[in-house]
Amino acid sequence: MLAAIRKFAKSPVAVVLLGLLIVSFAIWGINDVFNYRGGNTVISAGDREVTQPEFKRIFDNFKKGQEERSGQRVTMEEIVQRGFHLQFLRELTDQTAFAEWARKAWVRPSDELVAKQISEITAFFDPITGKFSREQYLQRLNEANLTQPEFERSLYDDLAGSHFATAAVAGMRAPRIYGAMQAAFGLETRNASWFVVDQRVAGAPPAPTDAQLQAFLSENAARFRLPEFRQVTVAFFTPRAFSATVALDEAELRRRYDFKKDSLSQAERRTFVQIPAKDAAAAQRVAQALRAGQPAEAVAKANGVEPVVFQERPRSSIPDRAVADAAFTLPAGQVSQPIRGELGFQVVQVLNVTPGRTVSFEEARPQIEEELRRDLAAEKVEQAVQAYDDARENGSNLAEAAKAAGVRTATLPPLSKDGALPNGQRLNVPPALLEAAFGLTERGESEVLEAGPGEYFAVRVEKVQPATLPTLAQLKPILAQLWTQRESARLMQVKADQLAARLRKGETLQAVAASAGAPVRSQQSIGRGAQGVSPDLMGRVFSTATGQPFTARVEGPAFVVGRVDAINTPAPAVAARPAEERRPAITMDLFSEVGDLARAAARTEVKAKNWPDRAAAALGVTPPEGSAPADKSKKK
Repeated sequence: MLAAIRKFAKSPVAVVLLGLLIVSFAIWGINDVFNYRGGNTVISAGDREVTQPEFKRIFDNFKKGQEERSGQRVTMEEIVQRGFHLQFLRELTDQTAFAEWARKAWVRPSDELVAKQISEITAFFDPITGKFSREQYLQRLNEANLTQPEFERSLYDDLAGSHFATAAVAGMRAPRIYGAMQAAFGLETRNASWFVVDQRVAGAPPAPTDAQLQAFLSENAARFRLPEFRQVTVAFFTPRAFSATVALDEAELRRRYDFKKDSLSQAERRTFVQIPAKDAAAAQRVAQALRAGQPAEAVAKANGVEPVVFQERPRSSIPDRAVADAAFTLPAGQVSQPIRGELGFQVVQVLNVTPGRTVSFEEARPQIEEELRRDLAAEKVEQAVQAYDDARENGSNLAEAAKAAGVRTATLPPLSKDGALPNGQRLNVPPALLEAAFGLTERGESEVLEAGPGEYFAVRVEKVQPATLPTLAQLKPILAQLWTQRESARLMQVKADQLAARLRKGETLQAVAASAGAPVRSQQSIGRGAQGVSPDLMGRVFSTATGQPFTARVEGPAFVVGRVDAINTPAPAVAARPAEERRPAITMDLFSEVGDLARAAARTEVKAKNWPDRAAAALGVTPPEGSAPADKSKKK
């Protein structure tokens, strides 16, 4: 075999092939051969990569946490449609890139520190001993769908980031001038004078003509257009409709009671204290001290251990079987012999016994009847759905199939896509029904669809009323009102601009105001948070130079024509304290910017890159049209 290979290597064909291989390395780069990132990679940063399964696991854990905090469920399709997965992808890319950069920069916490941090996480503590438990640690990781190396690497990266942040912020303090500038800006006040230009000054507009109203309607067509309405007939398959018709069998009630008797009854509960001991001799001393009447806390303290109190616990909740046997055998007030349990020697003292209680059949009957009635009604719903489907397959329409299945139908009033009636009121209709109704053509009928747990429906579109623009006659009163409001505001704006132009030509504010028959109002020391000043007026006062006129809209509705009389800067003694108080917040803003620069530098340094299309695929959804291509994350 080797001889054949050597013979081929000396042949002209081999020389040509090797030459082509050398040329390909020169063109494409030999590094790409050894640094190839497969189609499974979502993020690459230096030697690190996040694969599609890892990205989905991290995202699922993040999504679950967000849903638990907000109490709202969001589908993956909604997340991708809104671009949340891209934002998450960018954040995770930054984290991965920074962690890789920190490792290369030798910002590395010790293994001992990582182990110490893990041992202090209370979620990993044994509930009995109150100390770190490796079994509890592995169990919690398994519940979170994490492996031990993944969790410890994440903790390692978090510690490295914390160390970098601590070092970066140590000694950092914003210059005093930064605080002084903010204090001067915040404490600055202004003096201003103005007069009001209302409808009395500007004049009222004439009554609108039909042509003007028609033009106004056309300009605001989207505002006045009525949505599409649909009238539908619905066949309902609900357990509630069948619950009154089901017959309850006495033998089945008895059978269910026998099956559920233990869960319906109250188990015996006991309160007891458990004291661990180092060995059999220590356990014997503990038992003797308890029998002598010494308090459990004192006995435990004398033996260098912590007592564990079980308060009103059933036998099934005691994790150590040997301890449970002893605690549920002794009468109240008695102390056990030393027990060899799963965690070593223990001594138990029973403090209180609450006897169990068995619920009788008659007591449980209402609950069992309700459960059986619900189950039988659900079976009837399934049978009705099957009968409906069979009738539809044989050519029946919705009404005929519903009659054959024994379910009621109802024709609903016209509804918009969001469930609103023509008068604007909303009808309590399942979203799935609306979605189905607006996905059909007129006279179209849906299949049986799920409306909720155990409830179904089928819908037929009887009539489609397209979106329409009301006529002028239908809207004339409201159109006239809105047109008049708009024209009044326009006339006031025009008049205010004309009066302001006179100020710019040199007339005094008092003279211009007098010509309009309006009094001048002056206000001193207006601050940025002043009450009773409209936002537009406040903005004009603080954006206009001294002596310059301005116009602003105020409530009324009306306009004002005014002038900035003076700009008052705060005295150094007044600004000094606020300036110093602002420095910590400014320092944190600077640190945040340093962090952004550090992440940007890390992305560049480790050549971070991500693939949004693979991220969407990892979540099991199709990215929207025109989704972003691979992001090389080289933003400056």
